[in-house]
Amino acid sequence: MKVKICGITNSEDARFCESVGADFIGMILYPKSPRFVDKEKRGEILGSVTKAKKVAVMVNPSLEEAEQALEEGFDLIQLHGEESLEFASHLGIDRVIKAFRVGSDIPRISEGWKGAYAILLDTYTKGAYGGTGKTFNWDIARHVVDLGFRVFLSGGLKPENVAEAVGKVKPFGVDVSSGVELKPGVKDRAKITKFIEEAKAS
Repeated sequence: MKVKICGITNSEDARFCESVGADFIGMILYPKSPRFVDKEKRGEILGSVTKAKKVAVMVNPSLEEAEQALEEGFDLIQLHGEESLEFASHLGIDRVIKAFRVGSDIPRISEGWKGAYAILLDTYTKGAYGGTGKTFNWDIARHVVDLGFRVFLSGGLKPENVAEAVGKVKPFGVDVSSGVELKPGVKDRAKITKFIEEAKAS
């Protein structure tokens, strides 16, 4: 089970996450997010991560902005807006994690997205692109997994429910941000450790 800790804002947290088994470190490059990390700080964090894959989370970026993130040293781009399959293909679709926000229905996901590194299923909340800390119906996520997509499960996960989520959905990986925080952008190391332990044990 792969674990992605998202919303990292400093190199100390990044190194800690990696040391306790995080497979992916996510940074938010969306300026409207309370977890936004500017270019200088990103450089520090990127330089501190040696094993985990580094993920740039972007919302409706231009192709140039996304390419610049890869040039900075990110391994993967997580597209969290309304980006098209064509847009992802220009970046190299196998370097893309595409987020889909899930409401009460199974999202329509083009078969072409099976070529992406993964897709990420997050909870739909009007006016927000993620990081809301709310869960959605995991039966929907399991259905998407059964369709053959490589899925990161996100949305409202925390140490107390991640084992149940993994057991029910059987995703490729789990993604957490607010569920292991003291406040936006400030991680709780005890929660991170517990989250990773619970996810990997299940």
